Amino acid sequence: MAVPQQQKPDHKPLIKRLLVITLAMFGFGYALVPLYDVFCDLTGINGKTSSMAATADKAVVDLKREITVEFLARPNADMPWLFKPQTQKIKVHPGEIKLVYYEAENITAATMTGQAVPSVAPGQAALYLNKMECFCFNQQVLTAGQKLLMPLQFYVDPALPEQFSTITLSYTLYDMTKHSQPETVAALIPTGGNHE
Repeated sequence: MAVPQQQKPDHKPLIKRLLVITLAMFGFGYALVPLYDVFCDLTGINGKTSSMAATADKAVVDLKREITVEFLARPNADMPWLFKPQTQKIKVHPGEIKLVYYEAENITAATMTGQAVPSVAPGQAALYLNKMECFCFNQQVLTAGQKLLMPLQFYVDPALPEQFSTITLSYTLYDMTKHSQPETVAALIPTGGNHE
């Protein structure tokens, strides 16, 4: 008596579905960054600050109000640089343009690339903190042992609601070395020793 052969299951539909799901997940992950930026710009959540350009002659200074702006810095756990603000906090009048500096030092034996990501507390105040110039706009390339002073020029919009008297601007520094193109890094490395 012949034993009937079992038919092999057809896995093609399952494979097609898994490929479609994988592509959809990749597309969703790719779209998250721009969607997150748009969401944070609209709501002010997570401290996304405004980066609209402004000039001193357009800023209307409100001398009747004074806002305390605090500066914090920390490297990410995987970032071996020293990173700190030169100034811990300052008092500003809304509309007044201020310039402060952050310090970074690459204490490793290799050239590295860093990128600072800002966060503002309280989050609702982020929409009123306008950065005119910021080291966070670009990646920073430092050779082994190099120090760098990095500028932050900003003003607080006079439209900041009265309930806010203190704004905390915090930066987290991330290691972007693996994500940088070698030719780009080589072109950005300054010649002539350390820059402070």
